[in-house]
Amino acid sequence: MSMKKAVAVSKKRAEKLGGKPKLYLTKRILVSVAKKGVREAAKETMEIMGYNLIVKDGWVVKKYADGSIENVAPI
Repeated sequence: MSMKKAVAVSKKRAEKLGGKPKLYLTKRILVSVAKKGVREAAKETMEIMGYNLIVKDGWVVKKYADGSIENVAPI
């Protein structure tokens, strides 16, 4: 859920209940927006560099666009 959508939902809910909208950032909204940002950044990095560095099974690995994985260093 985007922040704009979350604010719109908050406004509608407040109007329905007859009060002023309370603008707040819930954990659920924050996690959702953060995950979306990470996904978009990973996609962009993959397009630009051709790989992403990730952690998998106790290793830092390079994950390439073709799906192959190269171990870089243990954690």
